[in-house]
Amino acid sequence: MQTAHIHERLSMQSPRILRLLPLGLALASTLLLNACSGEQQNAPAGGMQGAPAVTVMTVQPESVPITAELPGRTRPYMVAELRPQVSGIVKERMFKEGSDVAAGQVLYRIDPSTYQAVYNSARASLARADANLEVARQKAVRYADLVKIEAVSAQANEEAQAAQKQAQADVGTAKAALDKARVDLDFTRVSSPIAGRIGRSTVTAGALVTANQEAALATVQQLDPIFVDVTQSSAKLLGLKRDLESGKLQRATGNTVPVQLVLEDGSVYGAEGRLAFSEVSVDEGTGSVTLRAVFPNPKGDLLPGMYVRARLTQGVNRAAMLVPHAAVSRTPRGEAQVMVVNAENKVEPRAVKAEQSIVDKWVVTEGLAAGDRVIVEGLQKVKPGAPVQAQEAGSAPAAATVAK
Repeated sequence: MQTAHIHERLSMQSPRILRLLPLGLALASTLLLNACSGEQQNAPAGGMQGAPAVTVMTVQPESVPITAELPGRTRPYMVAELRPQVSGIVKERMFKEGSDVAAGQVLYRIDPSTYQAVYNSARASLARADANLEVARQKAVRYADLVKIEAVSAQANEEAQAAQKQAQADVGTAKAALDKARVDLDFTRVSSPIAGRIGRSTVTAGALVTANQEAALATVQQLDPIFVDVTQSSAKLLGLKRDLESGKLQRATGNTVPVQLVLEDGSVYGAEGRLAFSEVSVDEGTGSVTLRAVFPNPKGDLLPGMYVRARLTQGVNRAAMLVPHAAVSRTPRGEAQVMVVNAENKVEPRAVKAEQSIVDKWVVTEGLAAGDRVIVEGLQKVKPGAPVQAQEAGSAPAAATVAK
């Protein structure tokens, strides 16, 4: 009885439920369309949804000094090889190997006994010649007076005058012999012609040395100041000259060219040098030109023969671009390139010319223009032609939108 009553009520309400069903479906469709429309409005404009974010740097031309880092070797400022000028036995070596010596300092003493005897003999010969000259002079004066009164013949007078002249010549010869003996005696003391540092000795006391022998007794080198010889290719020099003449590069200020020195361990030498001269000829074997710089070396840190690298400022580029090292990559052919974000916010590879590095940046001389946006971070996430979201380096990131 109760079941029949329930079925009767449902049958009476069915037409009403069927009338409300289309209205509910329409309302659900409207809500779904509004939700889809809201998602589209919140998506990034220009089809950038899902594009990777990168950091870019807008490059501008700057004045950059163009430097060349060239390999080279240190050379002594002056070199003196000590050789004996007389023969004899070395009696004494009067210096410590590796020490600094002064100009004129006696370094070796050769046995002087033989040369002292020769000097004494030459001095006695000069005294004898002086005495003979005095006798000849007095006789010539006396005969000159006697010939006037015909007390002596003219021939005797002429012989007396000639004897005086011969005696004068003998004195000259004796003086020359004495001077030669004095020089030889002085040469028994071998002195340093320059101030500098002396190396090892090739002889010891008791060794026999000969005049003008081929082997040097020791070598003295002046190390303060010191030379640094570097080489640069003739092609580089020609290109530099053309750039200076065309105005692409401007000459550095001042008449002297400063030079900075990088040592073998990578450290920078504390004192600055200057370019002294460049060779006037090109080495046929290497095609390079030698440049010589002069550096102060008061502490003796630089020794002859050290391998160094010299940095020379050769001009100023007024339109160079500085790009971080991380932004520059190399193609399989070894060419430098950067990734640029173009006006359509797409990645564009750009070949550049970067031959000089300053601290942590490359100096780009070709391939970029003022205003180009170079990718400096996020390169691993992009590829050529792909859209990106570019953000200028150093700027604050955009605040995230919080859904309500």
